[in-house]
Amino acid sequence: MNPIRVGVVGVGRGKSMIEYCLAAGDAQLVAICDKWEEGLRRQQEKHPEAQIAYYTDFEAFLQHDMDAVVLANYANEHAPLAIRAMRAGKHVFSEVLPVQNLKEAVELIEAVEETGMIHCYGENYCYMPAPKAMKKLYREGRVGEIEYAECEYVHNCEPSWPHLTRGNPNHWRNLMCSTYYCTHSLGPIIHATGLRPVSVVGFEGTKMERNLRVGAKGGQFGVEMVTLKNGALVKSLHTFLYKNSIWYCLYGDKGRMESGREDTQCGDIDCLYVNADAYAGEYGKRPPERLEPKDEDVDTAKKFGHGGSDYYCMHNFIEKLRGNPDADTIDVYEAMDMALPGLMAYRSILSGNVPVEVPDLRDPAVRDRYRGDAYCTTNPDAGEYLLPTCSRGTPDIPAGVYAAVKQKWLDELHEKKS
Repeated sequence: MNPIRVGVVGVGRGKSMIEYCLAAGDAQLVAICDKWEEGLRRQQEKHPEAQIAYYTDFEAFLQHDMDAVVLANYANEHAPLAIRAMRAGKHVFSEVLPVQNLKEAVELIEAVEETGMIHCYGENYCYMPAPKAMKKLYREGRVGEIEYAECEYVHNCEPSWPHLTRGNPNHWRNLMCSTYYCTHSLGPIIHATGLRPVSVVGFEGTKMERNLRVGAKGGQFGVEMVTLKNGALVKSLHTFLYKNSIWYCLYGDKGRMESGREDTQCGDIDCLYVNADAYAGEYGKRPPERLEPKDEDVDTAKKFGHGGSDYYCMHNFIEKLRGNPDADTIDVYEAMDMALPGLMAYRSILSGNVPVEVPDLRDPAVRDRYRGDAYCTTNPDAGEYLLPTCSRGTPDIPAGVYAAVKQKWLDELHEKKS
């Protein structure tokens, strides 16, 4: 079978997908697209022998002869490009997040259904060693049915903010609300259990000094209390607390499993601790089992980003396109199960932390209620649909803050080039 011909949009986050296609035998990188011409030149210099076409215009890029498009561009621009790509006959791998509002969610789902193209969501944290093993063990019934879970994606991005935003006041990261970037935390629990969220209550951190000094206008962190279809509760914590944390814990009616905490220095996300037994007079007597999940691809995967999870995302996408029915991918409906709780949690915050329904957009009748719902914080041109970036309103940040961030980015770029 011929390799899948892939085009990548975005040379920043797309670096890992580019490297996958260049290294793997099942995919062929044929085109790269980015508005940033310097980034394209760097890719050309890095891969002078590769037969790759380079584009700054997305419409011209779409005309290239290829099977699939990887969207690693700005998070608030994924859905419109995904829809255009699928309508042009290309399968789509979308980076985080899939949509910026409910209107886009409806349009994206209907584009998938109408075109018949494959849309895979690249929530790579589902494929880190511990969450990946959690799904397998949960589906085997090891800890029984979920009753409660906690999940954390805490990433202090302040040191990397110049590289991420380049001092652009309207960069989506500077405009996103506290609960927007929720799928690194919530996604692995949804993927492990296969259960749909039905309602959410949102909370945000309003002590925002560290955000404001780099130009970010949202709350410092977000918390979602999510109710799943079976009645289980999930606490999801994410965004910019000072110390990083990737951690997942799932309680079932027969036991518990959790990844290691980083500060314990016991393997953190590479390890899973399972404490499970059906109550039969042995409750509390068994020590937890420590697992270090590995598979035949682990050595190859470790060469890629995010603990190897970037490899599994792309590998499973390519396997899906090659017709493998067992490819572990995240379809557009599950992507919404991961992302919509964050959007709805912010509405909960703005309404005084009340419970809000998480719509099931699998149902066309439900979609009709949200077809024109373009409320968001990440599109400065949203007009009447533009929401404040935090519950206290959108802060006014001096232009000098963004100028300083941009200069720091330019300095870092010059140092790296030198």
